Amino acid sequence: MTTTTGLRDKSVIVTGAGSGIGRAAALRFAGEGARVLVADLDGEAAEGVVAAIGGDGGTARAVVGDLSEQRVVDEVVATAVEAHGGLDILVNNAGIMDRMSALGETDDAEWDRVIRVNLTAPFLLTRAALPHLLERESAAIVFTASEASLRGSAAGAAYTAAKHGIDGLTKSLAVMYREQGIRTNAIAPGGTATGMRPQADPEAHGPRAIGPYLRLVGKVSEPSEQAAAIVFLASDAASNINGAILPVDNGWAAI
Repeated sequence: MTTTTGLRDKSVIVTGAGSGIGRAAALRFAGEGARVLVADLDGEAAEGVVAAIGGDGGTARAVVGDLSEQRVVDEVVATAVEAHGGLDILVNNAGIMDRMSALGETDDAEWDRVIRVNLTAPFLLTRAALPHLLERESAAIVFTASEASLRGSAAGAAYTAAKHGIDGLTKSLAVMYREQGIRTNAIAPGGTATGMRPQADPEAHGPRAIGPYLRLVGKVSEPSEQAAAIVFLASDAASNINGAILPVDNGWAAI
């Protein structure tokens, strides 16, 4: 298979790769000839992706665990480096939804869990991966942000704050490490057909307040459409794109 993406034999970590956008991205990277580390909390799902990649002649390994735990982060990075000969690309995709809670309805447990998984975990993994990415002449980091990182009307307080934080991390990394050959970008998905659903109380203030805005979502995308954008940003085709937050939302962000 001939590719023009420059991804053949690259070592890639994809988090949340057991399902949804992460799974689609892992399969697409493997299809481009990359070696993929599949990281997910669901062991059966992660191994299923590894099996699918292997069945198509690709190379993949799985690490299972909660990426907000430093032990799991260290295992993910070490496994990718040892099994695949270093690290070229990190895709911080794993995340969870909040309950669409307004700030006044957000309890400590919801806030702590959403921030820990959606913002702290990508910070920990990126920090652990950076020494290995810096060993390459060029490397790439791609985050999955959200439509909620572009506005205040697409999710609850915790998720919105976490995804705005992801935008900030993306831009900070882009500035801090561009001279060392690392490009950092993010996609901002709109509505996407994944299994991630908010456990929202429709009578609570948050869902009622943002409900009218959520009707502007428009066409719901497939995970493969989001994955295509991730792989593009990680590829040589995006060699001069750095610090971008790319909406993949059928124009929702333009409304």
